[in-house]
Amino acid sequence: MTVRAVEVPLLWMPYALRVNPHLPALHEESESWARAMGMLEDHHRPSARPAIWSRSKFHAMTVDQLTAWTLPDASLAALRLNHRFNIWALAWDDYFAAAFKQTGDLPGARAFTTRLHAFLHSERGARPPEPANAVERGMADLQRQLFPPRLAHWRAEFNRALARYVDAGVEELANSLSGRIPHLIDYAPFRRESFAAYTAPYSVELATGARIPEPIRHSRTVRALLDAFMDFMGLANDIASYEREVHEEKDVNNLVLVVGTSLGISLHDAVPAALHLVNARLRDFEHLRQSELPLLVRRAGLDRDERAELETWLRGACGFLSGLHAWYTGAPRYASAELSLRE
Repeated sequence: MTVRAVEVPLLWMPYALRVNPHLPALHEESESWARAMGMLEDHHRPSARPAIWSRSKFHAMTVDQLTAWTLPDASLAALRLNHRFNIWALAWDDYFAAAFKQTGDLPGARAFTTRLHAFLHSERGARPPEPANAVERGMADLQRQLFPPRLAHWRAEFNRALARYVDAGVEELANSLSGRIPHLIDYAPFRRESFAAYTAPYSVELATGARIPEPIRHSRTVRALLDAFMDFMGLANDIASYEREVHEEKDVNNLVLVVGTSLGISLHDAVPAALHLVNARLRDFEHLRQSELPLLVRRAGLDRDERAELETWLRGACGFLSGLHAWYTGAPRYASAELSLRE
């Protein structure tokens, strides 16, 4: 039967959308980096290498809006850098889907991913191989820009997150080829990897210039807050992209399918259950931010500057989630909510 199975606006979002004032400047230059990396078709300069997107498809994704909505406080320089990372992540996703998911080429996916690892050296001065496609070219270029001196501490952790991201793509493909739908217990931690959510705290720090203070950074409360922060990103994406992933790409790595299979319920009933789970993770984040984090701050004896820095980072994190929510519920990439489901 045909039902309006996913009502994306029902995703709960308590934080107001704020838009970076540099959005017009970002829009003007939106395609320049993607074109330079070979991600866009160029009819004036034909290439033997197939591009990932047409110009119209690229602009329809509104990656400039995604960046300006998620990083409302960023400088133009920081916004440009994160915009390029967002373009790269979507380029990897669409390239991987076309080259490997649609063809079922698991050996090719593994070889492609192994080569990408060679571009993720944490040591300065390490020489990557010569890029062979637009995804590799974009990754090589980003590695030269992502870690200015004040963010050098992120080099190893960020690249570790990217390695987990591309490795998760191979695991997703293996799941789809075997028909193995992940179990709910395992899925949320895996989705943090497959959504590259471990890079998001870097983006917030890049945008705000603020870090979570060292005395509480590795506490249980902060770890729980970051887990909830990252879970909303990937799990909400599953709600928004259900039709594209499951119906068009035949992917089994989606929260709706995971909930339905793990709980033994119909897909029709799994949709509201999955939606409830996504909203619950955002409520967990809000509870930790409002109730448990202030207690931790007092116990840790953070001084005024540390408290101010934490508040700045948290404001940036809330803005990041609000921007993602706005993009999920408004971008053409996730626009359709009419799903055909069979019980």
